Parts: sequence; structure tokens; C-alpha cells
Amino acid sequence: MRLTLQTLISHGRVARRIGLGPESRIHMLRNILTGLVRHERIETTWARADEVQFYAEKLIDYAKKGDTDEKAMKMANFWLTEKDLVPKLFKVLAPRFQEHSRSYTRLVRIPNRENLDKAKMGVLEYKGNPYPRLYPVRKENELTLINQLLKGYREERARGPKS
Repeated sequence: MRLTLQTLISHGRVARRIGLGPESRIHMLRNILTGLVRHERIETTWARADEVQFYAEKLIDYAKKGDTDEKAMKMANFWLTEKDLVPKLFKVLAPRFQEHSRSYTRLVRIPNRENLDKAKMGVLEYKGNPYPRLYPVRKENELTLINQLLKGYREERARGPKS
């Protein structure tokens, strides 16, 4: 990408252009967030998932205050287009993250679309969902060369300097 004056000056735009306009953008974000609460894992383009992640975390922050909080109910009613998901938000998701202070979602890159646009794709999910992990758990293997070298180095330093 060439650096031009237009790319350097934002002119007050602080959000990505997703959809046809501001109203379309909000509707799209609400629909994606509703799908995320319903399924707890969604696959969408990277830009959309990155935008929705902030709102998904804020929604959980408000839901942790409880369904008696007026602002939490307003947020839930605004962001969730399907009203049958409001109890799930307050009874299932909020208690799951009660001891967490932040980072309720995970955003993972997946291979690009193979059709016409080749868009960057990502999976946005709530942590602790019932689905299998998208990537394998890293296991510490003591038998790798680097770990053996580090183990020998630590033992050598523990013995002290040779005189």
C-alpha cells in the first residue's frame, strides 16, 4: 500500500467501514453478537469479528451486574435481536465469567475464504464453551533439545561457579 496523505489523515473516522452505512453497521454488529450469544462460537470475517469482540466483552461486563440492573437490561435488549437469549446471557454466560476480570472471548485466525474475495476469516468464541478447541493444547515436552539444554544450564548455574 502506498502511503498517501489520505491514509495518514483519518478525518474523524475511528471505526472500520462495515456494511453500507452507520445504521447498517450497527444492525450487522447486533446480528453477529446475537449469533455469538446463541451459539457461543461464530465464524465470520476477521474485521467483523474484531469489531464485535469489543461489544461482546462489554455485554458480559454489564451482564455480570445482574438482570436487576437497569443499564444491563438496556444493553441486553439493544444488542440482542432475539429476546429469548436475554435469560441465557444473565443465567449462563454471566455466572461463567463471574470470577474473570476481562478477556471473555477468544479470536482465532482460520484460513482465508477460497471463493471470489479471499477474505481473512476468523472464529470468535466465548471462553469455556462446550465445543472442542480450535487448536491443540501445547504440551511441555521435556525431551526436546531446547528443553534439555535449558535443564542442563539451570543445573549448572545451581551448582555455582567452578573454581
